[in-house]
Amino acid sequence: MDYNILTFGAVPDGTSNCQKQIQAAIDACAKTGGRVVVPAGRFLSGSLRLKSQVELYLDEGAVLVSSLNPQDTIDFAKEFDDDNQATGWEGGCFLFAMHETNITIAGPGTIDGQGREVFYDANADNGYHECPLMVKSFRPRTTFLEDVEHLTVRDVTFYDAAFWTLHMAGCRHVLVENVTIDNNVRGANNDGIDPDCCKDVVVRGCNVRGGDDAIVVKATKPMWEKYGNCEDILIEDCVLHSRDSALKIGTETWGDIRNIELKHCRVQDSNRAVGIWVRDGGTVENIHVHHVTGNTLRYADGAMCKGAPLWWGKGEPIFLSATKRAGVDRLPGKIRNLTFDHLTLTAESCIFLGGEEYSPIENIRLEEVNITWKQQSKHKPDVFDEQPSVRDVYPHEIPCLYARQVQGLTVKGRFVLDGSMKETIRRREILEGCADCAIEAEQR
Repeated sequence: MDYNILTFGAVPDGTSNCQKQIQAAIDACAKTGGRVVVPAGRFLSGSLRLKSQVELYLDEGAVLVSSLNPQDTIDFAKEFDDDNQATGWEGGCFLFAMHETNITIAGPGTIDGQGREVFYDANADNGYHECPLMVKSFRPRTTFLEDVEHLTVRDVTFYDAAFWTLHMAGCRHVLVENVTIDNNVRGANNDGIDPDCCKDVVVRGCNVRGGDDAIVVKATKPMWEKYGNCEDILIEDCVLHSRDSALKIGTETWGDIRNIELKHCRVQDSNRAVGIWVRDGGTVENIHVHHVTGNTLRYADGAMCKGAPLWWGKGEPIFLSATKRAGVDRLPGKIRNLTFDHLTLTAESCIFLGGEEYSPIENIRLEEVNITWKQQSKHKPDVFDEQPSVRDVYPHEIPCLYARQVQGLTVKGRFVLDGSMKETIRRREILEGCADCAIEAEQR
């Protein structure tokens, strides 16, 4: 059955809060199963609670607009604590579900997070206009979908998120397909797709654009305590742009993250193509990244403009990091059994593999990895960026490949230095505290 929100009194003027009317349509649909239809028009709403057996369907021309009023917003995080303040649980969410089954969000319409109302440019990077924007007001996540079994998000456009866009926590049997995420490319914390302690997830054919990580797989403490490890995730045929990482695993790694495959994706103008962190004790293992093309480059931020906010990343095609958080004594965890093959990328900084004596990185294979170092931005590579950690951001010589405390490393491929980089990158590799390494990359 279809339940048109106009029948329940929703007004498509973009200013009237239609939360009660749309929620009434969802509640009625949940009793029979079916579709809640959002027709063409702009519908402003406070938080909506999605329910089992309900498809939220947005027609062509439909725009569902998130209220930015705290009084209209579900505070889903009031029931748990997390000692990592950077996770950012505050702010509540717009679309919410918890302990449900068979939920779908679909259709050619748009879900608008109104990020433009909370971000502003303070010109903190001295005229480059590339660093993260500042935040001036309350901002909810666009979605928080917890413990949903059989979740489908298909064809819809998420536009201008004020905070994380599609946050799925403890969900199982998930399909995210042909989704467009079009966020501000300088928006702070406007992640695209966040599978958090999820199992059996497919992300296919999506176009994700924003300031923060495009796709980030993680295991936050509250969700790991409820739902366990994050595993069995396939990401394919996507186009990813981020001023941080196109694909990120971590930083939150309270549980294990395993069996992740990224294939046939294109990275566009990102700070990093693939970034993998352990910080909280979990193990990241059995990761396969292959047939990825595109480019990475550096953007102006606080590393070169004192007082400006920082991006994470300075143009690295691959970044692995196992080290302690600043001010936290626990061991970060392990990174092991990773394979990268058939990568063709243009980059501005090095392949970075950074472990520690107390947390070495183990068994890394790079095969058919073809990297061209070429200056694409206005900024030269001159720092290593290990945020968040005691090491933080610091000056360092930039080689093609930097490896620290890696046990078992194979590199095969081709490293090409464009003329614009030959005075900046002078060495093929720097290895520190590594063992069982075979570097066979042709350098030109």
